Amino acid sequence: MKKSLLGFASVCLLAGVVHADDPVQVKPTAPEKYTVVQGDTLWGIAGRYLSDPWRWPEIWESNKQVYNPHLIFPGDVLLLCQIKDRTVVAVDQGGGCAEVAGRLAQGGGLPTRTELPDGTVKLHPKVRELPLSLAIPAIPLKDIQRYLNESRVVSAEILERAPYVISGQDDRVVTGAGDRVYVRNKNDLLRADGTYGLYRGGTIYRDPDSGEPLGLEAEDVGAGQLVTLNGQVGTFKVSRTTQEIRNGDKLLENESTRIASIFHPANPENVAPGKIIRVFGSISSASQYSVIVINRGKQDGVVSGHTFALFRSGGVIRDQVANDSLRLPAENAGLAMVFRTFDRVSYALVLSASKPLKAGDEVRPPISN
Repeated sequence: MKKSLLGFASVCLLAGVVHADDPVQVKPTAPEKYTVVQGDTLWGIAGRYLSDPWRWPEIWESNKQVYNPHLIFPGDVLLLCQIKDRTVVAVDQGGGCAEVAGRLAQGGGLPTRTELPDGTVKLHPKVRELPLSLAIPAIPLKDIQRYLNESRVVSAEILERAPYVISGQDDRVVTGAGDRVYVRNKNDLLRADGTYGLYRGGTIYRDPDSGEPLGLEAEDVGAGQLVTLNGQVGTFKVSRTTQEIRNGDKLLENESTRIASIFHPANPENVAPGKIIRVFGSISSASQYSVIVINRGKQDGVVSGHTFALFRSGGVIRDQVANDSLRLPAENAGLAMVFRTFDRVSYALVLSASKPLKAGDEVRPPISN
């Protein structure tokens, strides 16, 4: 499917907490002209221009009249222009910064020029038809793809109520891809010909301060399709596995998560500061491109694209003069962007990290009022 696409989305890059009324800082090294190439990411391009790249909308000149003013493509030429008292970045349509100034005067449209026989120049919007798949991604999708489509966070009650595997073929307990398994239609939640993921209960997320349960990590085991259903028993054809399927593994309906190349970055100004509660992977500390879980989700107002400054918790030291202990202030250590939300928690990608980060470290809105 093709859509009319023009423009650019801002993406976050560097950590820091600034005030909302502080002016946007354009880097002294920002290029006056930059040609987008295959392999670029939007956050990487934004980082070429701004010290606080999540504030890109404040200088980006885009066409508000088209369907989606949030995409750029390889071959696009970006211009850095000083127009009156304003610095803007825009896609070059062939006329340089003079044409960008004209676009601003026309209310932000992206016009082309048509010269009529009498010498009159007519301006009209220019729209490109390009496949969405060609757009430059916001962040490295390879680092988050499995977290978009596979593992998920649910309540313990949902997992408890879910249908489950009761046997493999020929009474085998352990089953793999290509096999069929028998499942029990607990609570009549299965439907014939439905596609389902297979999950196993994993980490229980709790609020680090109150101890309140926030959700249960349903670990991805595999996926497949229900091929027959006779009352309480169904036959399930396994199409994919990440590990051996066992009796008791749960079936949950597949989520229709779209792998978007665009996340709309925003300051989570109405979201309370929170904490990292898990670092995915085999190591306990997070660095650039690590995926983390934070204790803020949809119920807290978090949406995909929200950016958080990361603060490493200060250590406890002994004051030998006063003979007591004090905790040092938290240190600014990086920036993360949320890419998937659940009710009480969210997944985020660490975009920058100046220090190792771990569970218990703080997340805060990067712009304060």
